[in-house]
Amino acid sequence: MKWRASPTQLLEAFDGIFPGPPAVKRKMFGYPAAFVNGNMFMGLFQDRLILRLAEQPRKELLSVAGASPFEPVPGRPMREYVVAPSAMIGDRKTLSAWSEKALAYGASLPPKVSAVKSVEKRRAKAKPTKRCRE
Repeated sequence: MKWRASPTQLLEAFDGIFPGPPAVKRKMFGYPAAFVNGNMFMGLFQDRLILRLAEQPRKELLSVAGASPFEPVPGRPMREYVVAPSAMIGDRKTLSAWSEKALAYGASLPPKVSAVKSVEKRRAKAKPTKRCRE
C-alpha cells in the first residue's frame, strides 16, 4: 500500500499548532509528529491530523462530526488516537486547544526509554559469544 503525502494546508496547520518545547518534532510513518518525553501526542498521516487523548477528551472529540478512531491500516486502530475532523483543520483556535490537551496527556505518560538505551541494555544482558580466530 502506497501512502500519500500530506497536503500543504495540513502541514501548515500542524506547524501552526505545534506547541514547541518541551515537545519535539520527529517523523512517524514518514509524516511529521510531535513527541513529549518520547511519547507521540500528535501527528499527521496522509490527509489526517491525529491526536492522542485521555479517555474523557477522546470521547468528547469522537462525538464531534467527522472525528474517528485512528486506523493507519483498516481494522487496526491505534488505541487513544483520534482523527481530528477535517472541518477543524481551518479553525486554529479550536485545533490548538485540542493539541494542548494531547500534549498534556502525552506529558502525563511515563517517559519512554530511547531505543539506543534499550539496545544497550539488551546487549549488556546478552551472554558473550566466542569469537573465531582467522
